[in-house]
Amino acid sequence: MMKKALVTGSATGIGRAIALDLASKGFDVAIHYRNSETEAHQVCQEAAQYNIKAIALQADVTDPNQAQNLVKTAATELNGLSVVVNNVGNYIYKPISQISIDEWHHLLDSNLNATFYVTQAAIPFLKTAQGGRIINFAFASAQHVIAHKLNGAYAVSKTGIIVYSKSLALELIRDHITVNVVSPGAAENTVGLEETLPLIPAQRPATLAEICQAVAFFVNSDNGYITGQVLEVAGGLRL
Repeated sequence: MMKKALVTGSATGIGRAIALDLASKGFDVAIHYRNSETEAHQVCQEAAQYNIKAIALQADVTDPNQAQNLVKTAATELNGLSVVVNNVGNYIYKPISQISIDEWHHLLDSNLNATFYVTQAAIPFLKTAQGGRIINFAFASAQHVIAHKLNGAYAVSKTGIIVYSKSLALELIRDHITVNVVSPGAAENTVGLEETLPLIPAQRPATLAEICQAVAFFVNSDNGYITGQVLEVAGGLRL
């Protein structure tokens, strides 16, 4: 499998850590950002230290045309595409009955729709590469259809990602393309961590390195038989 990766939302946070981890493993990487241009170029500079090609690309992936152009440019500049990590997604913490129509659309666009737009645009390039990996992001317990008191709308969007990923995995396995989901709980960079920490059996958040390890497991060229799976990195949260 060629080593060419696009990581959305990779100028900061989890996406940044994933992009740098892939670079350390010899992947050329496309660093995607929406507003964080300075940070994206800084990630490129860090990634380039691994003697790979790193490019920074701007796009609003909630716009299907921009998402398509992002993927096309990444594949062109990197001379192919074999890995797509859909890390973009926003969060609103309030009762679902109090979510406005605009907020509802924003959550679905930034999580579910953005994942769909980028992935659909990437599939032809992955097929051309004769195999690839798609890793989408949900969150801990999203695969369980349960009530969520203060993040119900977010849960809807992330559970949708899991259903989409499983359906796509079934379709693409004959093309040697796997589709899997990483579902973090609280991470070391999570805002409001002090409220969540007492609920985590492991009594600590995930490190960014641990989340990267989950992505790396699915990306590994030896794991082409594993598809349609959800891997939680949550320290026992919501088991």
